[in-house]
Amino acid sequence: MTDTEPRTSGTTDGATTTGAWAVLLPAERFEAERLVHHDALELTGLSEAARPRPGDRVAVLVDEPLRLVALGRVALASSETREDPDDPQSDAVAGSLVVTYTRRVLDEPVPVDGPAPDGPVVALDPARWRSLADRLGPPPARSTWLVSLDLPIEAASRAEAVRIFWSYVQELGPRELPAFVSPYGDELAMQAFVLGVEANQDPEEDD
Repeated sequence: MTDTEPRTSGTTDGATTTGAWAVLLPAERFEAERLVHHDALELTGLSEAARPRPGDRVAVLVDEPLRLVALGRVALASSETREDPDDPQSDAVAGSLVVTYTRRVLDEPVPVDGPAPDGPVVALDPARWRSLADRLGPPPARSTWLVSLDLPIEAASRAEAVRIFWSYVQELGPRELPAFVSPYGDELAMQAFVLGVEANQDPEEDD
């Protein structure tokens, strides 16, 4: 999948609005965003004072240390969303704020100078937003990767094996199951990933 808004050059998505905001993610939410690709960031439980408008620009930050992890734009919030965005079976709650990603650097966050925002959603000077966005540089070239997930499944039929496979995937997810990724055409460079980072799967190398 690609970033949600195409760009021809530069690092940002144009100055079409004057509103700019900083969103500070808790560490747990940042890790969840790194594990599964989302086109939008959904935030709930915000105070009435935090009222970005659709189209406003957003810099998504994470603290300790303060880093820039994404850029986005405020989208129209749905009438309801999920208490846990990573769990489609979680309870529905009133929608608050939806930020559509326009650029993500979740795997290589950019250090940010200055103090952290004093709340989860804080108004940001447009010039400050622009200076943060300019730190990202041009978007990197995209490549094709082969990603696989292999599980030994005991079952009475192929169809049953597939059903059990997807049950395991839904139950364990990226926090426990290793996914194997390699550049297209270079399968010998395969590397396992767990929790969004490289993970050694050779027990002999751990000794």
